[in-house]
Amino acid sequence: MIHLPVTVTDLAGALDLARTLARSLASTPQVDVAGITVSAEDAQHVRHWVFCDRIMPDRRRCARQADHVGACLPNNGP
Repeated sequence: MIHLPVTVTDLAGALDLARTLARSLASTPQVDVAGITVSAEDAQHVRHWVFCDRIMPDRRRCARQADHVGACLPNNGP
């Protein structure tokens, strides 16, 4: 587990930054992109999922953002 404190103005900004970092690290096998969450420093027990964590029929995770509208999409990435 790595905690990387960042400064953003709101939850939407934190989620956007987390998605950007996830895309840049997706090819690193040690990083579980689907497990990324964000939280406020003073409320680390309240975590917000960055990506949908539903498992698709092919055993891959959904590639869409957390709380998306519509059907899940398979993650065809690394």
